[in-house]
Amino acid sequence: MKVLFICNQNLNRSKTAEDIFQGRFDTKSAGLYNNKPVSSMELSWADVVVVMEDAHRSEIAKRFPEVYMKKRILSLRIPDVYSYGEPELIKMLESKVQELLEPLVELP
Repeated sequence: MKVLFICNQNLNRSKTAEDIFQGRFDTKSAGLYNNKPVSSMELSWADVVVVMEDAHRSEIAKRFPEVYMKKRILSLRIPDVYSYGEPELIKMLESKVQELLEPLVELP
């Protein structure tokens, strides 16, 4: 399953998620408000888009309405208070992804 993780700048939350879930999923990450914001091509690539905050889902809907309507977008509701690789962030990501994303993985 191809998973795109999105946060504000793609420095901490989404970048950590991309790195720690690489073995379980085909992962990429992007930001909404950085120098190279997420593109419709990146969104189209993903089977599932995972945002860190509900506001990110709204921003994607506003910028990419055509893609938004065709994508499953899940919000982890993780605030922007963590640094890249921070143990508390990793623990929260693993818990929330297990709860929300892993049930979507097709079993053989």
